[in-house]
Amino acid sequence: MNRNMLRQAQQLQQRLVKMQEELEHATVETTAGGGAVTVVATGKQRIVSIKIDPAAVDPQDVALLEDMVLAAVNEALDKAGEMANQKMSSITGGMKIPGLM
Repeated sequence: MNRNMLRQAQQLQQRLVKMQEELEHATVETTAGGGAVTVVATGKQRIVSIKIDPAAVDPQDVALLEDMVLAAVNEALDKAGEMANQKMSSITGGMKIPGLM
């Protein structure tokens, strides 16, 4: 490996570390049930909060609330994954590097 390639690899590694740090703090927010359930996730695909409007809590229809929470969580994780992929593509130029994400 020549020096130029080594330098480029080190720069790529530094950018990837910075991107990982940014993803820890970047968030996406989704809602379900017309805003009855709100979920916030980080770019690292971790759920950081779930808010449920008290009006959505109906003891007679717990299944509906469960479905709204599930839908909001899945959408938040999808959006977080998309955000991470976009950031990764901006660093790698769209090149897929095994083991990075």
